Amino acid sequence: MRWMRWVMLISWMIVGSGIALVLSCASKAPAKTEMTAEQKVVRGRYLSTIMGCADCHTPGTFYGAPDTTRMLAGSELGWQGPWGVSYARNLTPDAETGIASWSEQDIVNSIRTGHRPDGSVLLPPMPWQDFSFLTDDDAFAVAAYMKSLPAVKHKSPDRILPGAAVTGAVLAFPPPPAWDAMNLPPPPAGAAPGDAKKKTTM
Repeated sequence: MRWMRWVMLISWMIVGSGIALVLSCASKAPAKTEMTAEQKVVRGRYLSTIMGCADCHTPGTFYGAPDTTRMLAGSELGWQGPWGVSYARNLTPDAETGIASWSEQDIVNSIRTGHRPDGSVLLPPMPWQDFSFLTDDDAFAVAAYMKSLPAVKHKSPDRILPGAAVTGAVLAFPPPPAWDAMNLPPPPAGAAPGDAKKKTTM
C-alpha cells in the first residue's frame, strides 16, 4: 500500500540521517583548548613537584626542610659517582647564576635530550631520559614555570672531575652489584688510576 511505502521511505531517511550525523561527529576531533600563560605555570608547578625537581635543586630538601624562598635555586650537596661529583644547578631566571638566558625551547630541549644550550651534558642523577617522554604541552608548562620563578643569585659548585679531591658534603653512589654493572659504560676519561677497578665495576 502506498502509505506503507511512504512510512518505510521516511524511516530509511531518518536512519540515514542519523548515521550521517554519527559519522560526521566521529570524524571531527574535539578542538584543542590552549592553556593560558597562568594555567601553564600552574601546570608546570604541579609537574615539577611530582617529577621531583625540588628534591635536588631546592636547598634543604634532603634534610626535610626545603627552603621555598630559594625554590630550584640549586644545591651545594654533591652527587658522587664515576662521573666525579655533580651539583644540582640554579634553575631560576637569575642573569648571572641561573638560566635567564635560556628560552623555554632551550629548557624543553635540555629536559628531553640531556644537553644544555652550550652542548654540555646533564650529569647524573638528572633523570632526563624519563622526562624525554613528556608531551609538548607538559614540557613547555615546566619551562614556563621555571621562567616564572623569582630570580635567586646562587652559583652551585662546579663539577669535580673523577679522581680529583672532593670537598664539602656529597652523597656517594655505591658500586652496583654484578647484575647491574654488566652493561654500564666504561669509566670516563680522566679517572685516577687508583679508581680504575672501582669505576669499571660501576
